[in-house]
Amino acid sequence: MKHMSNHPGFLQSSMDEDYDKITSSRLPIIIWTVLVTIVTVALQTMSVPLLVPTLFFIMIMVIHMYLYWRVNDIINRSRALYLMIQGSLIFGSSIIMPDGLPVILIGLIPVLIGQSVAIFFETKKVVFVAFVLYLFFCLITLWIKNVQDLALFIPLLMLMIVVVMAYALLYYRQVNARVRTQTFLRDLELTHQKVEELTLANERQRMARDLHDTLAQGQAGLIMQLEAIDAYLSRGNIDRAHEIVLSSMGQARQTLGDARKAIDDLRTRATPAVNFNEAIHDQLQRFRLATGVDVNLEFNIKSVLSGAKMEHVLHMLSETLTNVARHAQASSVSVNIWDNHQQFHMVIKDNGRGFNIGKIGKETGHYGLIGIHERARLIGGQIHIESNNEGTTIELSVPV
Repeated sequence: MKHMSNHPGFLQSSMDEDYDKITSSRLPIIIWTVLVTIVTVALQTMSVPLLVPTLFFIMIMVIHMYLYWRVNDIINRSRALYLMIQGSLIFGSSIIMPDGLPVILIGLIPVLIGQSVAIFFETKKVVFVAFVLYLFFCLITLWIKNVQDLALFIPLLMLMIVVVMAYALLYYRQVNARVRTQTFLRDLELTHQKVEELTLANERQRMARDLHDTLAQGQAGLIMQLEAIDAYLSRGNIDRAHEIVLSSMGQARQTLGDARKAIDDLRTRATPAVNFNEAIHDQLQRFRLATGVDVNLEFNIKSVLSGAKMEHVLHMLSETLTNVARHAQASSVSVNIWDNHQQFHMVIKDNGRGFNIGKIGKETGHYGLIGIHERARLIGGQIHIESNNEGTTIELSVPV
């Protein structure tokens, strides 16, 4: 046995378990009480028939069983009152049926002690209840019977108490296990629902990133290339415009392929078939052709990135370059990629007009930098952004 915690949730759970244990034990106790009643009436009738006391005794036992059936309602008001009433009924009925006294006291006192285990489930209180009932047992027996009978009844009472207590503890532990299993199943169901909700939220974020990093970025790139084509055609540079047209066709095909893959599995897994170095050079080359912005690359990678990390890094680089082309009005961009001490680093810096980093995530329709932060978090990395009127610097560090 143990004392219950003071935590409100634990108290409520423990009380619910106790009530379930008490409720589930009502029927066996009532059946046992009926048997005790029958045996007591039979013994008293065979010894000295007492019609009126027998009727009163039966009425008391009916009340006794009714209180067992309504035990939860009564102990909600007072647990001590319930035990006092039941004890009074037991001892009162033994006085009415003197020849059935051994059956009544030895049969019903251990049951009430056993029920106190579920009512209190505290060692001190159960021992106190048992001591009080034992004391009244001795006094009633000495009053109605004699010392010799008491000496005979005490071992029988103790034996019954041991048997009933062992049964009660085993029974209540089984009920405890069933109740806790049901509680665990309910908690598991609630947890499953929460996981489903979180999964749906993560899927929405992932779909938003994927749509942004495929369709939105691809369309933004095509628009920039079309604008460049228009500018070259206006200046009569047909060869340069034709070169960008060919590049735009390739990018349109790639965007369409990425969009189809995103629709198929809600997640782009278009990690380039070429190695990481070639994928970086390919992105920077397309950016240079589309914008005419000077690009400087420093690439010094010794470690091998996983496919997932490579995918996220390439998406972050693509988003950053798209932002430079659309908003920065920069004339040069430097990309520095290296690794050391099991850390991958990528620093992208432009000389554009900068922006207010405090507005990240607060402006409707601008989700690129949010996606960058989410991708960094997914691969265990960190993003640091600095921006002023002299340009913007984005630093990414990821454990290899």
